[in-house]
Amino acid sequence: MKSVKKFWALFEEISAGTFFFTGISLIFYGVIMRYVFNEPKAWVEEVVRYVIIWGVFLGFAIALRHNQHIQVDIIYDKLSNRWKKVVDYFSTIVSILFCGTYTYFGLILVVNRFSSGMVSLDVGIPMWIIYLILPISGLLFLLRFIERLVNLVRGKDAEYDNPLT
Repeated sequence: MKSVKKFWALFEEISAGTFFFTGISLIFYGVIMRYVFNEPKAWVEEVVRYVIIWGVFLGFAIALRHNQHIQVDIIYDKLSNRWKKVVDYFSTIVSILFCGTYTYFGLILVVNRFSSGMVSLDVGIPMWIIYLILPISGLLFLLRFIERLVNLVRGKDAEYDNPLT
């Protein structure tokens, strides 16, 4: 099980990092082509937008794994341990429901874009490919929340390693 978790974490980090690196590289390419060679490429901006969006959406699950999402905990910190547990259960279950709904409607959007044959303006990428990140990220996020719920039920205190330190 530990190797599955390690593979899963590695997959999340490599995929999000690859998309970010590709986006930054394309931005650099666009700047060089525009200002050094005076030949701007119209497709770069559109592709960068989609690649960076994919990187951000894949990074959601990484942020959840490290507990780095924005949270207001001024009241939470003042609660007793029992009430903290109740709030943790409630927020995790609501988050699972949200992610399930998000994934479902993202999948419907992908199916609709696939059947419509819609493509992007400059490059002509099928829009269903671009919107495919919605159900993928929703599923990854959903799995992280399920993992959090399982840890709550088992009574395991979540240990979040901070990647920034």
